[in-house]
Order: sequence, then structure tokens, then C-alpha cells
Amino acid sequence: MTQEKSPQSIDLDLTTPIPENEMDRLLALSELDLDYLELNDSFKDLTKLAAKVAGTSISLINLIDSFTQWSASSFGLDIQQMPREDSVCQYTILQENIDGFEIKDLSVDERFKDKFYVTDAPKLKYYYGVPLKLENNIALGALCVIHDGEKNLSAEKKEMLEIIAGEVVNRIKIHHAISSLKRKVQETNSIKNRVAHDIRGPIGGIIGLAEIIQMQGDKNKLEEVLSFISLIQKSGKSILELADEILSNSADSGEVIHRSPKEHEFSLSTLKTKLKDMYNPQAISKKVELEVKANPPFEEIPFPKNKILQILGNLISNAIKFTPTHGKIEVLLDMEVLDQIRKLVFKVKDNGVGIDQTKIEEIQAGGTNSSMGTSGEKGFGFGLNLVHHLVNSLKGKLNVKSELGKGTEFEFILPLD
Repeated sequence: MTQEKSPQSIDLDLTTPIPENEMDRLLALSELDLDYLELNDSFKDLTKLAAKVAGTSISLINLIDSFTQWSASSFGLDIQQMPREDSVCQYTILQENIDGFEIKDLSVDERFKDKFYVTDAPKLKYYYGVPLKLENNIALGALCVIHDGEKNLSAEKKEMLEIIAGEVVNRIKIHHAISSLKRKVQETNSIKNRVAHDIRGPIGGIIGLAEIIQMQGDKNKLEEVLSFISLIQKSGKSILELADEILSNSADSGEVIHRSPKEHEFSLSTLKTKLKDMYNPQAISKKVELEVKANPPFEEIPFPKNKILQILGNLISNAIKFTPTHGKIEVLLDMEVLDQIRKLVFKVKDNGVGIDQTKIEEIQAGGTNSSMGTSGEKGFGFGLNLVHHLVNSLKGKLNVKSELGKGTEFEFILPLD
């Protein structure tokens, strides 16, 4: 992780391509709350269309976060991710407008000629990428077409690729809107069920008291009637209080629910599987052991995804970056439930180089700088800043414990209710 400067820790190479609005870009990407490995079905027709239009063997839709380029959809090449610093698309997102970024021959370009995809199979040569831009000049990633031979795209074909890139952005927005709508529908259903449950008692009491008064008829004594009316008044008041609570707060009741998670939810168990699928390749590539544990007894209780994948992903990528070969990273996923109040407690621990107290204070203040990883990986200086921002936005707490040479533990606690 970010560590004290030493002969092995040098400042970020200033030639590393970073957009001027990088923090805004990462925040926009995290706000979309995308699961990068679950998007292929939404985009596979567009990647195929892009390759056919360009006449290239490969087409990719790449989304770029703090550390990693994620291939959300691919045609002609089986790939899910690569380090951001190895990608060509990191240059495409620098484009000031939607115009493409073109490399005629990767093998003679100083920036790419030694990359694994140029020197080894599939020995790529031609690249053309179009940034996937939201409003305010924010690029989430790129649509790119790649070929293992020479290629010359006409202006008309490049324009068609820009149109396809625009459709990719539209689908990302639609995907986010649908996910948000599903979440709101479920919240509404939860409120409806809660109202039905909470309102039955008071209304049943009112009906029961009215029936007693009716049955007794003339035998009712004034004191009894007044007592019944007092109880009816209390029941009616409780219904009004419930209505006021619903109008002022549409949040869920915090009740622990045992059911399968919905599309916009995780359980500790499903989150564990997702993290292993996404980050084991990075750990294996560096020969680092990644262990993810979900702590019972609440591992099957659903909770909103709500940027948790973005927070943990940045912490895990950061841990891999600063853990030496044959090191170990542990991710502990837990839920605490006390009097129907739920908290998520997540920890990412490594036995890497560690960080000093000054850096810890910088991280917790949200202003840390970048350093080089244990194997020379480039840092971009935004991953931990993004974590700090996201945890704060969710009203959570970020704790850091570390000792130089002995590793680091990040813990973040998120309230659910």
C-alpha cells in the first residue's frame, strides 16, 4: 500500500496518462455501481457490430477504474481485465471530445511495443478507440476495435463507431436507471408490507372495541364507554403516528430478512464469490494468495450493493499492489446485528510493506498520494481517495492499522439502517 519513500518507492511517473478530471470520472463510474463481469449480455451485440463495421478481428468495451481496465464485453478475444497501466484505452479516455484515438502500428510505438499483447499472441498491431463519454466530458472507458494486421478505417466507419459508442453509453445509463427503479420498487414493497403488518393491530383493536360496545347495547355503562373510547383514540393515534413516520421516512425498518438477494443486492456469501471471481486473476498474476471469508451467522442476509464493490475492489487492488510475491491478502466480510440495527464490517488485511502514521493520517483525511507497488506497478493516486469519499458518502467509518514491513489492515464499517 502507499508507503514511506525509499529506494524501492519512487514517485509516480509524470508521463502516466491521467485525465484532468480523474476524481470526477471515478466518482461518476462508482455512482453507476456497475458489476463489470455481469454486463456482457447487455453489450455483446454492440461489440460484434463494432468489429463487423471496422473489419477487425477484435472489439472490446472497456471500463477503467482506479487500478484496472475491465472488459465489460468482448468479441474475438477472451479477456476480462488487465492492469490499467498496460492498456491502450487509458490514452483514449484523455480525448477532449468523442473523436477516436488511433494507433496504426502498436509494435513501433514506444508506449506499447513491449506490451504482452503485442509481443505475444494475439500480437496486435492496429488500434482504434472511441471514449465512452457522459456529460461534462467524463469518460468511463472506451469502445475499441483491434486487429493483428494493418487496417485503414475510413471517416464513415469511424463515425459509425462513434455512434455505437454513444449507444453503449445510453445502455449504461438505462442499466443504471433500471437497477435504481428495481431498488425503489423493492423498498416500496417493503414499506407496503410493513404498513400492512403494523396497521392490522390498531385497526383490529378499534373494530373489536366497537363490536363490544355494539353487543352490550343499552347495558353499556358511561364509564365503560368512555374507557373504550379512550382505547379507540389511542389506537387511532398510533395509526396516525405510523402514517407520519411513513411520510417522513421511507427507509426500510431494519428488520433482518432471510431471503435470496435481489439483482441490486448482495449477501456476504454472494459478495465473497464475486470478489474471488474479479480479483483472483490479479492475485494469481502476482503470485499473491487472496483469501475471502464470509462470517456466519448472517452470511445469507441480503443488503444493498450500494458501491460496496467499488470500495472493496479499490482496497483489494491496492493490497495486491503493495504485497510482495508469495504474500497473502485476507478479506473478511461480516455483519453485526444488534437490536435490529445492522452494520457491515469489512476488513482487507495484507502482509505487505506497510505504511507509516503520516500516511495513515493522509488516507483518513482523503488526501494520500500515489507510490509504486512492490513489483513496480504504477499507482494513480486516486484509489484510496475514492474509498475515503465513498465510505463518507455512505455515512460509514474507515479505520487503518499498519506497521512498516508487517502489513496493513483497512477496516470500513457501513450502517445499513
